[in-house]
This record gives sequence, structure tokens and C-alpha cells, in this order.
Amino acid sequence: MTEVAVLGVGMHPFGKFEGKSVGDLCRTAVVAALADAGISWREIEAVAAASSRFSGGKGWGLNGNDVVEDMGSTGVPVYNLSAGCSAGGNALNVGYTLVASGLHDVVLVVGGEKMPKGFIQTSGVEEKTDPEFLRQRCIGVSGPAFWGMLCRRRMEDYGTSEEHLAKIAVKAHANSVHNPYARFRKPFTLEEVLKSPMVCFPLRLYEICPVSDGAAAAILCSARFARRKTSKPVWVASSTVATARFDDGVTRHLAAVSPKGRTMHSEAKIAVEKAFERAGLGPRDLNLVELQDNTVYYELAFPEEWGLCSEGEAERLVEKGETVPTGKLPINPSGGFQSFGEATTAMGVFQVAELTWQLRGEAGGRQVPHARVGLGQTIGLGGNATAVVLKS
Repeated sequence: MTEVAVLGVGMHPFGKFEGKSVGDLCRTAVVAALADAGISWREIEAVAAASSRFSGGKGWGLNGNDVVEDMGSTGVPVYNLSAGCSAGGNALNVGYTLVASGLHDVVLVVGGEKMPKGFIQTSGVEEKTDPEFLRQRCIGVSGPAFWGMLCRRRMEDYGTSEEHLAKIAVKAHANSVHNPYARFRKPFTLEEVLKSPMVCFPLRLYEICPVSDGAAAAILCSARFARRKTSKPVWVASSTVATARFDDGVTRHLAAVSPKGRTMHSEAKIAVEKAFERAGLGPRDLNLVELQDNTVYYELAFPEEWGLCSEGEAERLVEKGETVPTGKLPINPSGGFQSFGEATTAMGVFQVAELTWQLRGEAGGRQVPHARVGLGQTIGLGGNATAVVLKS
């Protein structure tokens, strides 16, 4: 296996863009990544694309083919990946494997999405034999309701308060002020968050990420190619994919929550642990984390489940300001999903772009001092998960 570098990254700002197609968003991100890498489109040898059924183009999850036709049909192989909110991380893993195996020297990884308004509907059919249709029709548990249940469990177990949750949102938006790609760049006070409308107790409007339009791209390449282009590459120390275990703390179709101490998203824990193992690194080696914060709850639960801090300790880290960019455990210095909104298939690639800028020291006012190792993580429909460790 050869070493794999992130040679270039690019992003389209996140938001809602009625006058733009998903192809427009992806083109902006790809062109920016090519320019950042200092290469031309013709040097791309393969494309790994995150795709879903929400966006336009050909449909059928053929986003990579749409990108290739838009940028120039050079005959390159295209790998289209669908894994819900983990699709970007899955595409990254395929691109990483294509380079690490020696099959290709230069691979484009891209994810772009235009999300429909309202709650994400996981089933595309009204069919009584379809478990996802039945879950939503019979139980009616939307994302915010599910996250609210998880949060209530944590309140009972660890004494989490509404103020703890609100402080995470305040931190996220304080970071996003410095991020030109974030959708929401306005700081919020604790009082403003606590006065935002209640959605599903205890979660309020400013504590849940909305859906957004957005795109991100990354150029992966072999060590040989990277050293021809830059003297300070960012390396992919590991890239992993996992799915949930049968004894997961979350009973998936019923959205029930198990007792204290049970991992609630085993797929994420497995992916992160494998990423540490394959990178030859551990939680103490991390300088920052970009994790999937569909809601502020995950900034409390995930660090504990992955061994980044002790069980029940996350609230104390929030209270002491240890999760800000200058703290001991910076979490989502980008502003996270809270500040960007979720463009589902783009998010794993978005994290790679953000981590790359941090490890290069190019993150401006949200920069983590002396950042050398960063972790990114996604979870998606179907019990999918990915993790990536980057190092400089």
C-alpha cells in the first residue's frame, strides 16, 4: 500500500441556492480543488462521487457521471457511492483505496447536494413491506424527535442541562463567524439560543442543523505525485467504513434508547476505533475533531463513546471551554453541521476540506494552534459510518 496525500480541496459555500443546480455547486468545488492542487482536469485518473436521490442530474445516484460530463468526458472510471449522510466519507474511502492500492495516482472525490425542504424522508415509496416507510408512518419519529429521545436519556444519566446544550450551539456559531463557507455566520448568545423555539424537548431550533445545499471536493494522490507538487502534503493516515452491530444501543426501527453505558451509534465507534488502529494513533494524538453534529447532543456523546474523554465528562469540557479551537479538545472548529446545515452527501468531503485547511494552518480565525492530526467522522441512514484521520 502506498501513502495517500490530500493534494487539493475545494468547497462551494453552503446555503439554499434556488438558481443553481447541483452540477453548478459541484463544479465550483471541483474547480477550486484542482486549482488548490495545481493540476488540470486531464490529470484526474478516476472519480469517486457521493450521490443520493435528492439532487438533480440523471438521478439514479449518478452524480459522478454528471460531474465528468460537465468538466470534460475524458473516459475516466467513475465510482458512485450512496450511503445516506455517510456517502461523502464512503466516496473518500473508495478514492483512498484506489490510490493506496496503486491502481491510480490521482483521484477526485466529490460530493454535492441540493436538499428538499422539511424533514428528510428516508423512504422513497409508500409500500407496507418497506421498513423505513412503516417506521415513519406508524411511529412518526423524525430526526429531531429521535435526537430529543437520545438527549433526554443523557439528561437522566449524567445531569445534562439545557444550558449545556445551548453552550455547544453558542460555540459552534462563534466558530462559524470565521468561516466563509458556512451558511450561518452570526454569533448567538446563550440567551438567544435558549429562547429559540422548542422543536422536540429538550432540543431547540438553534440546536439542530437544518438541511442545506452545498458541495465539496478533494484531490487524493500518491506520495510520488504529491512530492512533485508540494513540500508539505497532508496525509491520509487512515480511512475506514463500518456498519452498526446487532447489539447497538439504538433499536433502529423503533428509535428506542437503551440504558446508560450502551453505545448509541456502534457504527461510528467501530469506524473511529479502526481509524485509530490503522493510523497507529490514539485519542491523545488528536489536535482536533470534525464530527457529525446534526444536533448538539452528539458533541457530548461521541467523544465519550470514542474514548476522547471519560464517560460523563463531556459537559465539564463544555463548561471549561476545552472544545473551542484553542482548547484541549477542539471539536468542530469549522462551525460544524450546526453552522453549515447538512447537504447530506457532501458532508464527509466537507470534513476533509476543513481538516486539510487546519493542518496546513490556513483556517484563519478558527485555526487550531499547532494542528498536526485531525479526525473526521460521519454516520448515515442504514447504520453506515465512516472515519478519516489526516496528519501533516
